[in-house]
Amino acid sequence: MNRTKTTVLLALAFILSLPMSLFAQERVYEITDDVVVPHTSVKNQSQSGTCWCFAGLAMVEAEILREYETEIDLSEMYLVRWAYANKFEKYIRMQGVCNFSPGGEVFDVLYAINESGMMTDEAYNGLVLGEGIHQHGELHTVLAEYGKIVNKQHNGKISKAWPNMVQEILNVYLGETPATFTFEGNEYNAKSFAEKYPININDYVQIGAFTNHANYKPYIMPIQDNWANTMTYNMPLDELMAELDNALNSGYTVGWAQDVSDKGFSRNAGVGVVLEDNVEKIRQSDVKKYKKMSDAEISASLYKFESVMPEKEVTEEMHQEAYENGQTTDDHSMLIVGIAYDQNGTKYYKVKNSWSEKYGYDGYWYCSEPYVRLHTMFFTLNKGGMTSEMKTKLGL
Repeated sequence: MNRTKTTVLLALAFILSLPMSLFAQERVYEITDDVVVPHTSVKNQSQSGTCWCFAGLAMVEAEILREYETEIDLSEMYLVRWAYANKFEKYIRMQGVCNFSPGGEVFDVLYAINESGMMTDEAYNGLVLGEGIHQHGELHTVLAEYGKIVNKQHNGKISKAWPNMVQEILNVYLGETPATFTFEGNEYNAKSFAEKYPININDYVQIGAFTNHANYKPYIMPIQDNWANTMTYNMPLDELMAELDNALNSGYTVGWAQDVSDKGFSRNAGVGVVLEDNVEKIRQSDVKKYKKMSDAEISASLYKFESVMPEKEVTEEMHQEAYENGQTTDDHSMLIVGIAYDQNGTKYYKVKNSWSEKYGYDGYWYCSEPYVRLHTMFFTLNKGGMTSEMKTKLGL
């Protein structure tokens, strides 16, 4: 081995021996938590379109922690298979004229627990194929294709075999569900476990803010993943945000259906922001900082996340327009667990994601108030976290 190669290898060995924290990307956004509602750890949905279940169960786990002072890691896949079976049935009943996808909404978790119970992740993790992570591409393809076969009625009618076949497919890809399991030395089934830590579906509500619906009235949000046709109560955007703050300040987490395809949502920076793109307004926000930069340089610096830049003031009209033109969709669900502020005093919401601890701030994102205003489809929360005035307006 030559001297140069030996030196390089020794240097590499020294570098690898250093703590990984030394190599962490310097945080441009210095964010400090102000309010954090107690909740459970960050999970990983991996390669599955089940964010709705991870967000919904994260809310339920936080509710159990708040109500019963017990921390439980619940099984997402037990509820995912309930949802797949019910979605498949709807797909057949409607002869294929509806959406059949892995997606859903936070409220679906409440429906599933109410109907089918719940169990721990230790009892049923849905990992039976040996990958060690959730990979549902093949599972969904098989179910979707089988749905087409059933709807073609090859025997001249819809076969009665499909319910058993769907369960067998789910058993192959997720594993058979145990009849009973043990938690803290006691034996339960899914129903009895849910009864031990009751979550009353009637205690929860879905709220949104869109100008094409009457305020303080319920409506069905016309989006594909709302396959269960959950009702959303409408209100002005400012009031929606006030309800979010009231819930967090009152000790309740909030399920959040929103859009993360926007360029302002950064995996590496761990923030969601809506940056001001008017160069003159950017200059006025910090004359000293931008005086040596040309207009082109300022524009080019947007969304590079190399510095904290000013954000837009998001109005109700902007929120509605983003929804109308498809910039705001429900392509992801997460759990809002707190309120925070950056070094400039700008307000953010602390959001628990389900992409493991690898991204963001150890699995959390900080989404600015403008981002939440612009990209929220709706919130799911316990009615106990709402103001008395709003509950009266909604007739809850």
